Amino acid sequence: MTAPVQPQLNRDYILSILEKLLLTPSPSGYCMHIMKMAAEEATRLGYELELTPKGNGIITVPGRNPNHVLALSGHVDTLGAMVRSVKPNGMLRFTPIGGYAMQTVEGEYCRIHTRDGREYEGTVLSTKPSVHVYSDARDWKREEANMEIRIDETVTSKEDTEKLGIAPGDFISWDPRARLLPNGWIKSRHLDDKASVAALFGVLEWLKREGKQPANTVKIILSTYEEVGHGTAHIPPDITELIAVDMGALGDDLSATERDVSICAKDSSGPYDYGMTSKLIELAKRESLPYAVDIYPHYGSDASAALRGGSNIRAALIGPGVHASHGMERTHADAIVNTAALLIAYMMEPILA
Repeated sequence: MTAPVQPQLNRDYILSILEKLLLTPSPSGYCMHIMKMAAEEATRLGYELELTPKGNGIITVPGRNPNHVLALSGHVDTLGAMVRSVKPNGMLRFTPIGGYAMQTVEGEYCRIHTRDGREYEGTVLSTKPSVHVYSDARDWKREEANMEIRIDETVTSKEDTEKLGIAPGDFISWDPRARLLPNGWIKSRHLDDKASVAALFGVLEWLKREGKQPANTVKIILSTYEEVGHGTAHIPPDITELIAVDMGALGDDLSATERDVSICAKDSSGPYDYGMTSKLIELAKRESLPYAVDIYPHYGSDASAALRGGSNIRAALIGPGVHASHGMERTHADAIVNTAALLIAYMMEPILA
């Protein structure tokens, strides 16, 4: 094990990129705009982002050893919804994209993205939205059939809504309500996984600014279908190791906090590679980075998808601790910056035999 790397990461840059990511709608399957933004930022840093046929992005950073390829994956896609049908009263019935509890989106503002490029605002409500009107409003089950979207246009019928160009299959994105506070706390929807993607761009910015070259070739993969389970089900065959950089789960008997780098030893797909996980723990200790090792019982990652897809790789999972995942999420800037620092420490280790 070599001496500590202690990179001087650009915290302001990481948070600036994070805010741009959070404010760009990108539910799974509707990631064209955020990938365009990512490609432009990669170019600005002096890298090229290559798009795969399914829409994932790959940024390759040549290493001193070109024969060993380490992949770092983060997903730009988020939870969201799609128009299922236009109701007779002009409201929209929707179908979820990704796995979230319906009560976490009740009352949320949203945007409807039509296939011809128009956007409309709306609000997610239950079909019994007022306690002044419905005696069972409080007990009304929050499930798909009992939820709808009220469009902020003058519509009272299905025909009125259809005239706006809204139709089944249109994507719906949630208002992230992003707040980056001066004390370092960050609360927003979609910190899963835009906080990790910001950390990855922080790594790229550090490499370019410091003129550093990683020990092995690194491929940064930005995936676009993680929330629906197949983000990196296929990866380039030259990849030997994959670290999924995704949010750390918090709560119950888990020990990580929002200021820690969370290292996952096992999730619902099974244990992660013993050697990689052990090395990440050793590096976190060496770099004096606050961290925790945890088990995520209801969780899968891009690394899980790659392994299920048949990739012959070793895989690990780390990320900033995020509270209330798939709801109103919160993390701290320290966790994001330290996640980037741990990734750099791993990348800069001596060439593997």
